[in-house]
Amino acid sequence: MLPNMDPKQMSRMMKQMGIDTKEVDAKKVVIETGSELIEITSPQVVQIEMQGQKSFQISGIVETKAKISEDDLKMVMEQTSCTREDAEKALKDANGDIAEAILKLQK
Repeated sequence: MLPNMDPKQMSRMMKQMGIDTKEVDAKKVVIETGSELIEITSPQVVQIEMQGQKSFQISGIVETKAKISEDDLKMVMEQTSCTREDAEKALKDANGDIAEAILKLQK
């Protein structure tokens, strides 16, 4: 933030400006996009409220995973005659690559 400013002084200044902050005790944060899952473990989450709007600042260990669709699972299962669990594991191991998952299961 501002250099050489005491955190208590910063908090008071933010309150005067109508900005309220509080820490959120989060264990894990998951963000789901159209094609991937973003997991943040050991997160430090701060909720910031200003003019009735809430926003969150998040930091931690970030891991991105490909999202596995139902269609992808069905295709792998049909092509390899494997169980749903095996197809899911193969797709996760292949980071969502259908062809690679099928090849691994056919070996």
